[in-house]
Amino acid sequence: QVQLVESGGGLVQAGGSLRLSCTASGVTFSDVAVGWFRQAPGKQREYVARVSRVGGFTNYADSLKGRFTISRDNAKKSVYLQMNSLNLEDTAVYYCAARIGAASSDASDYAFWGRGTQVTVSS
Repeated sequence: QVQLVESGGGLVQAGGSLRLSCTASGVTFSDVAVGWFRQAPGKQREYVARVSRVGGFTNYADSLKGRFTISRDNAKKSVYLQMNSLNLEDTAVYYCAARIGAASSDASDYAFWGRGTQVTVSS
């Protein structure tokens, strides 16, 4: 079965950076597109970024363009989310998700989910 494990979260000061990783098992990684989503306390899960199966296509939530970068390494079965200039509003649990087929910004399109990694930005 497909398993996704996120890592790299933690506590960071505003203006700092973090790099999240999502590592997959149980799947031919080049068969799946991957998305990152996040959920802040009391808020709905929201789309962050997505990357196509071989990394040729990336897309970001409009509010995050220029600060976040998604990438993947299929040899390592991993997708990364580099987050720069973090602010308090970026505090959330970050989830990676995978689907067979095209990358999507709709969480309901993803069949496989990790358990999430907490990112906390302090002032």
